[in-house]
Amino acid sequence: MEYFAQQMINGVTLGSVYGLIAIGYTMVYGIIGMINFAHGDIFMVSAFVSLIVFIALLSIGITWIPLALLIVLIVSMAVTSVYGWTVERLAYRPLRASFRLAPLITAIGMSIVLQNYVQIVQGARVKPLPPVITGSYTLMEKDGFTVQISNMQIAIIVTTFILMIAFSALISKTSLGRCQRACEQDRTMAALLGINVDRTISLTFIMGAGLASVAGLMYLLYYGVIDFYIGFVVGIKAFTAAVLGGIGSLPGAMLGGLIIGLVETFWSAYFAIGYKDVAAFSILIIVLIFLPSGLLGKPEVEKI
Repeated sequence: MEYFAQQMINGVTLGSVYGLIAIGYTMVYGIIGMINFAHGDIFMVSAFVSLIVFIALLSIGITWIPLALLIVLIVSMAVTSVYGWTVERLAYRPLRASFRLAPLITAIGMSIVLQNYVQIVQGARVKPLPPVITGSYTLMEKDGFTVQISNMQIAIIVTTFILMIAFSALISKTSLGRCQRACEQDRTMAALLGINVDRTISLTFIMGAGLASVAGLMYLLYYGVIDFYIGFVVGIKAFTAAVLGGIGSLPGAMLGGLIIGLVETFWSAYFAIGYKDVAAFSILIIVLIFLPSGLLGKPEVEKI
């Protein structure tokens, strides 16, 4: 029971990171109906930016952790948002009226460019970061096995759920959210009603990149090592989470992320760790057979 509880905590933590990245996927798909396959690499870039800023702050003597984290987060979000805007401007906007496969190909091209760019600039070796947020709490102890939750895990879980609630409220309650929902239903009609469609889509990409920057910082702090390839691996898992939960649904993205994280963690704990990805993708296949729109997704209605 204690071992199960510990793996549950680990799975929810991992799933929170997947869910946060998956929200970025689902926001973009909800408006333009296309998958931003460069989103995972935006997450990777944000992790490297966070690491560089941390090292720079330490070199100039800023060692107070709360202040350092705040500066790192602000700089990472600013830089990553520029990358998100650039991807939309170069890979999507010029091809928005083209056939649907064209933006997908360019997004994959942007992903490859970002991977190789970081590999050349930062090198192919993993980059470590010493533990920044330390400390943990013992929840239970029995027969020599201790169930603990660390401050870092608490920070990840709480931050993720706060951001999900905040972005859900933003989309449902604010004028920007109304513009996003209008563009999701019909971009042409939204433009005729005075909505700046290009600006709305660009802001959506920027918001998604901002979420990816938070996920990149949390990933760096939690695991302590990053490399240029994490964007592809984690991005595919987050995309799977978005599809599993129902792409286009923010709560669905979070639910899908939690499920993928829990499946991976429990499979690694009780079965052969080499097959954890097979287990995660098998869950996706099983769910989509019976629920083609995902767990919380809505079936698409064809506009005539």
